[in-house]
Amino acid sequence: MPSMKRANHRATLEKNAADVASMFDEVAPAYDVTNTVLTGGLVHVWRKTVCDALRIRPGMSVLDVAAGTGTSSAVYAQAGADVTAYDFSEGMIAHGRQRHPQLAFVQGDAMNMPFADESFDAVTISYGLRNVQDPDRALREMLRVVKPGGELVVCEFSTPVNPAFHKLYTFFLGTALPALAHVVSSDPTAYSYLTESILSWPDQQELGLMILDAGWRDVEFKNLTGGIVAVHRARKPLVECCRNASRED
Repeated sequence: MPSMKRANHRATLEKNAADVASMFDEVAPAYDVTNTVLTGGLVHVWRKTVCDALRIRPGMSVLDVAAGTGTSSAVYAQAGADVTAYDFSEGMIAHGRQRHPQLAFVQGDAMNMPFADESFDAVTISYGLRNVQDPDRALREMLRVVKPGGELVVCEFSTPVNPAFHKLYTFFLGTALPALAHVVSSDPTAYSYLTESILSWPDQQELGLMILDAGWRDVEFKNLTGGIVAVHRARKPLVECCRNASRED
């Protein structure tokens, strides 16, 4: 779960790139620890699910968009992938290079990536698509840089499927999370953006359609922790063909 902290200002749902990048620059030193605390350690379980969804084989080229400090990228590399960790926050990358010197970090915008067409076997993004100003454009960019037949894996906060659990989760986001954030980060006001961005984000089905509209096919998703998080997987078509969406329970 991304940790948000910036003195006297925070990002808004307009998701101005400079504001969001600056916010992540501020939280970089404690980012990974805060993620673990605020998710009760579930972030590690979710990360393993993403790694499994990538179906990594030795030497497979993976672009990890919104890689942050490279914590997820390191897991993919350990599984045998040749990983490029891509993020637009200078602060996150600086800390990532210190913690994971074996990784190749590249700084840039998800909506305009400096990679040639069909450069990677797969692309993944975890908890970052929600922070992009134009997620449709980012999904099309990811499609561009992946080889035909290559895969996309998106891990993002979503909508709990059980109404009672959904209500409890919404209470946690609006009340308990800021209180916990105050203990962990001493900047609870910045967590308003986190809550707003999660609650305004499309649900599992809507995100699946967004991925289809960007040109991906064979879209499926899997709910994690009752739908708090969902992992979507899709494939770049070898040739243009009809779209097919399915749900994986």
